[in-house]
Amino acid sequence: MHAEIHGHRGARGLRPENTLPGFACALELGVDALELDVALTADRRLVLTHDLTVSAVTSADTRPAFYGDPLFPYVGRPVGELTLAQLRTLDCGVRLPRHPEDRFVRTQTPVPDTRMPTLGAVLGLVDAYGADGVRLHVELKSDPTRPELSADPREFTEMVVAELDRHHRLGGAAILSFDWRILEVSRSLAPATRRYALIERATMDSVWLNGLRLEDFDGDLPAAAVAAGGTTLSPEHVLVDQELARLAEKAELPLVPWTVNEPGRAAELLDLGVAGLVTDYPDRMRTLWADRGMPVPAPVTPVRRTDG
Repeated sequence: MHAEIHGHRGARGLRPENTLPGFACALELGVDALELDVALTADRRLVLTHDLTVSAVTSADTRPAFYGDPLFPYVGRPVGELTLAQLRTLDCGVRLPRHPEDRFVRTQTPVPDTRMPTLGAVLGLVDAYGADGVRLHVELKSDPTRPELSADPREFTEMVVAELDRHHRLGGAAILSFDWRILEVSRSLAPATRRYALIERATMDSVWLNGLRLEDFDGDLPAAAVAAGGTTLSPEHVLVDQELARLAEKAELPLVPWTVNEPGRAAELLDLGVAGLVTDYPDRMRTLWADRGMPVPAPVTPVRRTDG
């Protein structure tokens, strides 16, 4: 059996999420794909962030971008309201717990003074590692219920596709989104690039699914994803059971659940025939893969200079 390991936000359980140290950690462990989140700044730059407002958990203010900046402090403000220069003042290398149960605080190695990277910087890092066999899974953060926080879907997708193309990465990438309008746009812009239809219970609504209604598909998620332009269905792992696996197989649609961190649950999903798993802990999945006699992706080390 073959199944892929996708590093979630790099390797969120081990290093700060959506940062260059996090992606380097995942590459050096060995993953089939790096999953990352992208949003658009006020000055039209593509930056890595999971949240459409600056998170107090993953980001800390250090200083204003310029003296007397009326938008400072930046934590809590919409990402689209801030420029790259403002966002680059944030320290994104130390996770700040909202509550004692934040498990990532216990397992994540801090990397203080880490800055929020651009998509271009991540593509440069992957190039410096010579990681041509590792796919870039770019999730476009877009919330159709909060248009004031979200970029225009077409402009946003055009910019991501152009950046991937500029780095000669379109063929080794995938476009991911919960906002299925993104799937439609990316299908027209880059038909050969994989498209992951993300879904969870909270987004099983036509406003998220580009106007599609699941009841029109008799609740068949894979069929709806195909109609939306998806080439892979990527649901929250709690949605995955034998019936969903059967429907995905019927639709000839690969199934890649997220976010799977416990080896026991991962083993259950592998037994259902999933094509891959998205995980915060690539190290745990590599151990499980090896225990089951499954091939693991090769670790990658830098082969090109990363300075200058």
